[in-house]
Amino acid sequence: MENRWIKQFILTILICSAQFLLGCSSHNTLPSATVHSSTTVDVSSYKYLIGAGDVVNIFVWREPEVSGTFTVRPDGMITTSLVEDIKVSGKTPTELARTIEDVLSTYVKEPVVTVTVNEFNGPFSEQIRVIGEATSPRAINYKQHMTLLDVMIGVGGLTEFANGNGALLVRVENGEQKQYQVLIEDLIKNGEISANVDVLPGDIIVIPETWF
Repeated sequence: MENRWIKQFILTILICSAQFLLGCSSHNTLPSATVHSSTTVDVSSYKYLIGAGDVVNIFVWREPEVSGTFTVRPDGMITTSLVEDIKVSGKTPTELARTIEDVLSTYVKEPVVTVTVNEFNGPFSEQIRVIGEATSPRAINYKQHMTLLDVMIGVGGLTEFANGNGALLVRVENGEQKQYQVLIEDLIKNGEISANVDVLPGDIIVIPETWF
């Protein structure tokens, strides 16, 4: 018991010393994170956008040597046999096909390109992030017509310490972040289906801890 008390005393002294040193030193404040708006503004306008980590199949008609399967790099680019860097992140598969046709037209006469996606990640601006008192807080890839209930199933529901009705949904609209209250506890614990709402790519759901 005495050794435990001594260790706790030393830890307290160290924490106080660190706080004192931080208070005496000058520090700069980092700017807020850059806001990236999703291209989806309502549930009916959703189109999948390619992101880093996606695996794309590029088929060029009658040109097997320039066709292939490629993994999108962290910088949103892919490298093909003819072109080292092609920007693909943030494009739909159809948009990417037209871009590649334009790039290949320098080397291939009237190329016809089809693009399909095998593994889906999407850009960060298209993912839904759940933080706070969810059972498994994480980022979720958006799927068409996804709702708040679908998201909460994906993160395993609320913890026993969650203030589900105090949760906030943060959404970027017209370049600005707006906050909306969501009644998660009413939805998943009390069965209030009216509390279910549509979610959109890029939404952030913050679930606070209850005070009692």
